[in-house]
Amino acid sequence: MNGFVTQAGACLVTGAGPAQAKPGRHVKYSCVTQTEVANLNGMIAMNSKSGRQRWLLLAIACTCVVAVGCGSSTTTSATGTTVSGKGTANVAYAGSLTNLNEKVIGPAFTKATGDAYTGRGAGSKALSQEIASAAITPNVFESVGGKPIEALEPKFTSWYVSFAASPIVVAYNPSSKYASQFKAIASGSKPITDLFTLMEQPGFMLGRTDPNLDPQGEAFILMLMLAQKQYHLPANTVTKIIQGAPASANSPTIFDETALEPRLQAGQLDAASAYLSQAIQLHLPYITLPASINQGDPALKAQYATVSFKLASGEAAQGKPLVIDIATIGKTDQAAADAFVAYVLSPAGLALHRQGGYVLLPPKLTGNMSAVPAAVRKELRG
Repeated sequence: MNGFVTQAGACLVTGAGPAQAKPGRHVKYSCVTQTEVANLNGMIAMNSKSGRQRWLLLAIACTCVVAVGCGSSTTTSATGTTVSGKGTANVAYAGSLTNLNEKVIGPAFTKATGDAYTGRGAGSKALSQEIASAAITPNVFESVGGKPIEALEPKFTSWYVSFAASPIVVAYNPSSKYASQFKAIASGSKPITDLFTLMEQPGFMLGRTDPNLDPQGEAFILMLMLAQKQYHLPANTVTKIIQGAPASANSPTIFDETALEPRLQAGQLDAASAYLSQAIQLHLPYITLPASINQGDPALKAQYATVSFKLASGEAAQGKPLVIDIATIGKTDQAAADAFVAYVLSPAGLALHRQGGYVLLPPKLTGNMSAVPAAVRKELRG
């Protein structure tokens, strides 16, 4: 598939001042423009209305697919904006980044550098497999966790940078028949253990992603395993909630990552797994999970690692902090790819991620420093 997925959900972006960056790739990014802020505020206002009808409209908008070209100097990006830039940053990214990349980061990058942007969102593992098979040819890859990038070494890259974390939450449909119980758990008036009892109920409509294709699918199961262990829940709690074995791809609770939240918004699900950043950007009601099970705190790495299960491939999925990693991939339009990664790691790019619900981490390089582009090294040095 050579198209690029774009969603029309809202992003939570607040106060930013005028951009001071000059045109060109080698710029010192400072902040986004007043126009960008106005556009983002308009998106938030447009999507802040309540009611089932508007949820349905948003869900429809969120599933739009836009085909774009990526071979000429004048390129129509996945955001629908035509720009005349020096090159194109062709970004394959974890589906949870769709809203932020398409509505915020992509346009901001283009305004700051003059380079065009196109994007494709899907499960990180699935994207890694498509890159390896040459089914897609991006020049930037953003994944949840480093393994999907490491699987492409050394042919496509030899380094990546970790820069943000996003814990798992449980998003819910405010029109669900369980809504009052969700709200009580979210407010703390009922214990978090009630959530797991609720998700076991016959007829409960849960949504999650395939753990064999998507790190979020892995993380949701590992979260349940951590909860089962920490709260001394019955031994069959995990399998009852997910309606099958951990590695099974045939459970009725499994959906494609880019369709999961739209299904929730459309009222087809009672609750769904989500990253905190997704819930914030799409204005989804959600239940915050304790740090001890949400896999969002790098300081709790050892605790998360106490649970694991085998995927269909035989590979072990083990609990770990949910970190966003980025790298340039291949050799196509390298200058634009370098510029995109540099922008993401710049103060402006990091601020947009923080405002979108991500927990910023000190950028950490894994791999060959000598292979890191100069523009990216500059941002790593601060």
